[in-house]
Amino acid sequence: MKNSTNRRKFLQNSALTTAGLALSGMGLSSFRLIENSATSNHQPAVKTKRKIGSLEVTPIGLGCMSMAGVYNPPQPKAEMIKVIHKAVDSGVDFFDTAEVYGPFYSEEIVGEALKPFRNKINIASKFGFDFNGTQTTGKNSKPAHIRSAVEGMLKRLQTDTIDLLYLHRMDPNTPIEDIAGTVKELIRQGKVRNFGLSEVSPETIRKAHAVQPVAALQSEYSMLERVMEHDILPLCEELGIAFVSWGPLCRGMLTGRFDENYIPETGFRRAGVPYFTPEALKANLKVTDLAKTWAIKKNATPAQIALAWLLAQKPFIVPIPGTTNLNHLVENVGGLNVEFTAAEIQEINKSLETIPTIGFRKAESVFTNL
Repeated sequence: MKNSTNRRKFLQNSALTTAGLALSGMGLSSFRLIENSATSNHQPAVKTKRKIGSLEVTPIGLGCMSMAGVYNPPQPKAEMIKVIHKAVDSGVDFFDTAEVYGPFYSEEIVGEALKPFRNKINIASKFGFDFNGTQTTGKNSKPAHIRSAVEGMLKRLQTDTIDLLYLHRMDPNTPIEDIAGTVKELIRQGKVRNFGLSEVSPETIRKAHAVQPVAALQSEYSMLERVMEHDILPLCEELGIAFVSWGPLCRGMLTGRFDENYIPETGFRRAGVPYFTPEALKANLKVTDLAKTWAIKKNATPAQIALAWLLAQKPFIVPIPGTTNLNHLVENVGGLNVEFTAAEIQEINKSLETIPTIGFRKAESVFTNL
C-alpha cells in the first residue's frame, strides 16, 4: 500500500496530538503527566534502569553518530549541544559516540555538551581504526594503538574515564585476547569502566569474555533487521551481556518518514543500503505499516512502537536511536511510555514472521566478524 505520509505529518495527525501532547516543547517529565491507553496506571519505564556491566542506564539512550554527518551533512556544534542538553533534561543518561564519527567531531560535541553533567550521565565510545589526519585508513586494534586512541578520546570527551569502551570493528591482524587484555589494563588504570564489542561473532565474544568480561555488545537490531535473534541474543543472555541496539528505527524507515517512492540522497549513508532499493522498500514498508497500525492502538507514533517493541524483547536490550532533531528526540524518549502485554508482543512477532523483507543480513552472517 502506497503511503506518502512523512514523519512530521504523522506526528501532527497522531492521537498524541489530539491528547494534547505538543512534542516540540515537552520533555520526559511532560510525558509523565499524560495518561492514555499506552501509559494508564503505569509508572514511566525510565524509572527502571537497565544494566550494562557496572552501569545503570536509561532504557533508551542517544546515538550521536549522525551529528557528525552520516545521513546528512555535519551539524553545527551549538545546535547539537542543544539536542544533547534536551536529552539530559528529558532524563536520558546514556550517550553513544566513536572516534571514527567525523572522525573525532562527534566526540568533541559529546564532550563539550556533557561536561557540566559528567557525574550524572554515562558515555560510550569506540576504537578500532587508523587515521591519517581526518581520513580513516583502515582497522587497527594493536595494544599500543588502543592506548593512544583512548588518550585522544579522553581529551575530546573532556573526562578522565570512559564509561563503556567498545572495539568498533574487529582487526583481523590482532588477536581478540590481546585487545581484551589491553582494555582490561585500561580498566585497572581507571581510564575505562566497562568493555564492549561491536559487530563480532559468537566465537569472538566468548574469547574476549574469557579475558575481560564483556559488558555490552552493539549491533543493528530492529523490527526489520532481526538477524541478532540468531545466536547473538541468546549468547548475550547466557553470558549476562547487555545488547545495545543501533539502527533501532532502521535508518528512519520505521518512523513512517518514507514511502515506496523514496530515493536515498546521493553521498549519504542510505544510498547503497540494500534495504532502501525500490524493490526492497516496497516489501519492507509493510513492517512500517504494522508499526503504524499499533501506533493507532497505543496512542503513539510508529517510532515509539518500534522502540517499545525492542525494549519488550529482552530486559537487557538498550536501543540508542540517533537524531539531530529536537522534536524527534522527544518523540523517541516517549517510547518509554509505550507498554505491551506478553500477548501483544506475541501477536506482533507473529505478524512480523509473515512479512517477507528484502536486503537484510542472513542468519549465517552472525558467525562472521564484519
